[in-house]
Amino acid sequence: QEGLTILEALSASGLRSIRYAKEVPGVREIVANDISAQAASSIRDNVVHNGVDHLVTTSHDDAVFSAVDLDPYGCPSPFLDAAVQCVSDGGVLLVTCTDMAVLAGNCPETCYSKYGAVSLHIKSCHEMALRIVLQCVESHANRYGRYIVPLLSLSADFYVRVFVRMFSGPAVCKKTTSKLALVFQCTGCETLSLQPLGVSHQYGDKLKFTLPHGPPVGAVCEQCGHKHHIGGPIWSGPLHDEMFVIRLEQLAGGGEFGTSRRMQGVLAVVREELTEVPLYYTVDRLCSIIHSETMPMMQFRSALMNAGYRVSFSHANRMSVKTDAPASVVWDIMRHWVKMHPVRQDRLVGVAAAILSREPVTEINMELRSDANPESRERGLSRFQENPQRFWGPGMKARHK
Repeated sequence: QEGLTILEALSASGLRSIRYAKEVPGVREIVANDISAQAASSIRDNVVHNGVDHLVTTSHDDAVFSAVDLDPYGCPSPFLDAAVQCVSDGGVLLVTCTDMAVLAGNCPETCYSKYGAVSLHIKSCHEMALRIVLQCVESHANRYGRYIVPLLSLSADFYVRVFVRMFSGPAVCKKTTSKLALVFQCTGCETLSLQPLGVSHQYGDKLKFTLPHGPPVGAVCEQCGHKHHIGGPIWSGPLHDEMFVIRLEQLAGGGEFGTSRRMQGVLAVVREELTEVPLYYTVDRLCSIIHSETMPMMQFRSALMNAGYRVSFSHANRMSVKTDAPASVVWDIMRHWVKMHPVRQDRLVGVAAAILSREPVTEINMELRSDANPESRERGLSRFQENPQRFWGPGMKARHK
C-alpha cells in the first residue's frame, strides 16, 4: 500500500534498478549502490538517460556493516552465508542459538544437518555446543575466503551466544583445519580425547601444513576397556579474547546495567578459563562413575595443581574442571581419593571395577592450596546463575490455529 522500497547493493551499471523502475508496479524508491566510483557515475547517467531519476537514487558506498546480530528462533544456519559476507573486515558478528537440545547431543543427526557436526551427550555439552557453533560459522566464512576470531562465547540460561570478529584472508583460512578437532568419548568412563583435523608448523616466516597422525585412542579405552563414540568436528581454538573480556568487565562494573552483578560474575569466570583447553570434566560425574563420595572441588583442584597442572572453572557448569592434565592423571586422582574414602565392595562392578582395579602411577598430593580458590570465588561474585523459578525456560513454539 505504501509502495516498494528496493536496494540493489551491487548495482554495476544500474540496469536491474532501471528495469525495476520501469517494469515493477508500485515502486516508491530504489537505491542503486556500487562501491566503484566509476560504476556509480555510470549508474547516474543511465538513470537519467532512461528517465527514472524520480525513482532511482544513486549511491556510492560499501554494502557491508560493522556489526551483524543474528538471533533467530532456533538455528541460525540459514542466515550465516549472508551474514559472513556482509560484515566489514574487522567487523563483529553475533550469533545466538536456542536449539540447545540439538546442540547438546539429544539429536546428533539433526545437529549434523544443521551445523555440520555431530553433537555428543556429555557433561561438557554446553561448551561443546559453543564449539560446534564456532566451527559452523568458520565453515561458512571460509567459503568466501574469510575467517573468524572469537571475542566471547557464552552458554547462558537455555541458549548459546558467540561474538566473533570477521576478517578476510584466504591464506589464513588454511589454518582452519588446525583449529578443528574430532571428539572421542568413551562409552564407559566418558573420558574425552581430541583428534585435530590438521597440523600447522611455523618455520621462520613460513607456515607448513601437514596431516595429523591418529586416532588418539585405541580400539578400547585404556581406563575402562569400553569402545568410543565419535563427535564433531568442533572448534578447538580459544573461545574468548582476554583483552576484550577485561574491557567488558570494566564496562559492566562502571555502567548502570540492571544485570551488572550477573555480568561481572560471568565475565570474571570467563576471564579465568584456560583458553587453550577444550571441554571439561565435572567432579560430580567423575565420582558418580566410580560410585564414590563426591570430592570437594578445592581438593580436586589442589591435587591437579600439586601434580604440576593448570586448572580452571568453565562458566558453563559450576562443577566443571578445565585442566591440561591428561585423563590418566585425572583418574589417578580419583583412585587416590577412593583409597582415602573406600567404596563399598558391592558397588565395585562394571566401569568402576575396571578403573579402580588399577593402581595409580602418578604421585598424588591432595594437600589444599590457597591458590586453588579462584579470585572470582573469593570475591563472592554471582558466577553461576540460578533459574528464577521452577520450570523456568523457553516454552513451546507458537503455532497457528
